[in-house]
Parts: sequence; C-alpha cells; structure tokens
Amino acid sequence: MDGRVTLRSHLKQSTAHIPHGAAVGAVIEAIAAAAIELAALIADGPLAGVTGQDGGINSDGDRQKDIDIVADEMMRHALRGAPVAAVLSEEAALPETFRPEAYLCVAIDPLDGSANLENNISMGTIFSIRPRGNDILSTFFEPGTAQCAAGFIVYGPQTTLVLALNARVDIFILDRRALEFLLIRQAVQIACDTPEFAINASNRRHWHGPVRAYIDECLAGTSGGGEADFNMRWIGSLVAESLRILARGGVFLYPADARPSYREGRLRLLYEAHPMALVMEWAGGAASTGRRRILELGAKTPHQRVPLIMGSVRGVRDIAAIHERTQPMFDNNDAPLFARRGLFR
Repeated sequence: MDGRVTLRSHLKQSTAHIPHGAAVGAVIEAIAAAAIELAALIADGPLAGVTGQDGGINSDGDRQKDIDIVADEMMRHALRGAPVAAVLSEEAALPETFRPEAYLCVAIDPLDGSANLENNISMGTIFSIRPRGNDILSTFFEPGTAQCAAGFIVYGPQTTLVLALNARVDIFILDRRALEFLLIRQAVQIACDTPEFAINASNRRHWHGPVRAYIDECLAGTSGGGEADFNMRWIGSLVAESLRILARGGVFLYPADARPSYREGRLRLLYEAHPMALVMEWAGGAASTGRRRILELGAKTPHQRVPLIMGSVRGVRDIAAIHERTQPMFDNNDAPLFARRGLFR
C-alpha cells in the first residue's frame, strides 16, 4: 500500500456519502482515541496499578476485574464528547443517556476478555453503532441489521482496529510512536475453505447433538469420509478469535449447551454477537445461532445472551445444516440415531 492512510483520513472519505456520516466518523474516532489510552494502560499493567484482579459484580452477574471498571470509564468519557444519544455498556444495567437529540446510539463491551490480562493474552473492545430510533431504549432492541457500523479493537502484540463501515471491513494498526491508527488491509474477505474450527472442547459433554456431530466430523477428517483434515484453534478471547478468522478463515463456535447458565448461549447479543456478525457478513462470511441469522435477531433485554457461530459461509452453513436436520426438542438426545446425523453421513 502506497503512503500512510490514517484512520481519520479514511473516515473522512468513507463517511462522506452515508447518512450522518460526520457523526458516525466522530463516534469511531472517539472510541479509537480511548482505545489508544487503554492500550497503553494494558501494556503497563501492574506498573500502572492495574492487576487484573477481581473487583465487584456487574449488572449482568459477571465478576468484574479492576481493568473492566477503568475501561468502562475511559470509553464513556470519550463518548460523552461525541454525538451519541445513549450508550449501553456491559458494565451497566441500562443505557445511559448522553445527548438525547443526537443521531447515534452505541452498544459496547469496553474490555472483552479481561480475565486474560494476568496471562498476557489478547483482549479487546467491541462496539456497535446504530441510528437512534423514535425512542432511545427501543433503539437497542432493533435487529442487528439496523447497525450502521461496528468493529473491535485487539490489544495484543499489536493494537489492531477492525472496522465494519460502508458495507466493507478494513483493518488498522496502531502506530505507537505517532499514536494514530494506520490502514493496513482494505476490503477484507474471509477465506472460504480453511479447515479450522475454534471451540472450547473441554465442554464437549455439555454440547447439544448438532454441535457434537459437527465437531466429531471435523475430528474424523478424511479418515471418516470428510473432505479435509481439520485443525482446532482456541485462544479464549473473542476478539482474537475473530481477528484470526479474518486473517485465516475457518469457523468459531460458542454454542448454547446443557448447563443452566448456557442454555440460551453465553455471549451478549447487543455488544458482542451483533457487531461481530456485521463484521463477518461484510467480510463475506456469516454468523448464526445454528438456527437463525444473528443479524435478524432483536434483543428482548439489554444483556440478552445468544449462541454464536461465525466465520466462513461454508462452515457456518454446514453447522446450520446439521441443526436443520435435528428438531430443537432433540438437541440433547444422545441416542445413536442423532449422534450419526452429521454433515457427511
């Protein structure tokens, strides 16, 4: 790529012809500015007094780390200066109103994967931007197709910003000397046929039949009649898993399972599944619960949880096909009839 394209110059060009483009660009710049500060804080960790130790319990019942609270404060502070009507954060029970007359609302996970801080594993910020409806609260309950932009930042060896805007996905990297994001990949497209899957295999005993059938088929590979031998990846960081899919292809599964707190899925629809689904679809991929397209779902509560299966269109389609051949009432059936109803046989 010739020259250095900054996030600011990219936004100026990309938002010139979309509704309220200047406001959308301003919100993205605000999030990016906070991310630069947060990246430095994460890099310093204990040297800056951030230990990654447990704090309180957030509104959704998850245990907070000290860095969660700091990240939430940093993102809110940045967005208060942007044209934002309201912000829904993972760390608060309900949306907080900033500027009721503003055109945009933001749903955000200020720091996804904060438990990884102690282990020096990548974590990130996930955000979703959508036009404000007639009522601020109802804006957040609209389907994911209402989003006008979304993305995530990965705080790892490099600080990377993935941006879904204007029906395409671009990737930026933080220049730590200049303290600005620079464009490194344009119009990213997910590879179609990478034989890789990511799932927490330690939960296999809890999986529903269709998920178990798909993974068993992948593990059997060509010796079991499949078309390829699959590799498994599992980082345990949603943002890192998503970035790997954009770079390499494959599929990621965080399914619902038989455990009481996982029966509806575990990831939050508004500020995890919706934005990731927009990124995946605009990069030529797909995102599903296994039975429904993620972007068609509307939330019933601010912190509603859902299953998330995302990645290449072919991979997500294959998983959905197994679900379609199994009635939901038989998802947990361990009988041989259902165990054999996989993709290849």
